[in-house]
Amino acid sequence: MITFEELNTQNHEITELTNVLSYLLADRAMCDTDICCDLFYRYGDRIKAHLDMVDHTYGGLLSSSDTKVNNTARMFMGGSQEIRRIFAQYTKTWCEKRKHALHINNHDEFYEETGKMFDLILKRIQDETEHLYPLIREIKGDSQRAA
Repeated sequence: MITFEELNTQNHEITELTNVLSYLLADRAMCDTDICCDLFYRYGDRIKAHLDMVDHTYGGLLSSSDTKVNNTARMFMGGSQEIRRIFAQYTKTWCEKRKHALHINNHDEFYEETGKMFDLILKRIQDETEHLYPLIREIKGDSQRAA
C-alpha cells in the first residue's frame, strides 16, 4: 500500500535536498567534500525510489475507461522514463560511482546542468502534486491511499 502521505514526504525530502544542494554546489570547494557528495548520492537514491513508488500508482488510471485519465497516466509514465534517462546521462557525465564522488572538470557547466536537472525534478514534483495525485484521489475515491 502506498499512501499520499508517503509520496508527499518523499517529495518534501527531494525538495529539501534540492535546495541544500543548490546552495552547496554553487561553491566549487564544497563540491569535493564527502558530505556534499553523500547528499548528492542520497538525492539520486531518493529520486529513483520516488519514481519507482509513483510507477505503482498508474494501474488504476490505466484501467480507466476515460481517455483523458489514460493519457495523463501515460504522460507521467513517459515523464518517469525520460527523467530516468536524463538522470542516468547526467550521472554518467558528472559522477564517479565507484569512488562515491563527483567528477567536475568545468564547474560552471556542471552547475548549469545541475540547475536544469533540479528544475526538471522540481517541476515533476509540482505536476504530481497538482495533477497526478488529485486525479488518483478522484479515480480511486480514496484520499489516503494512492495504490
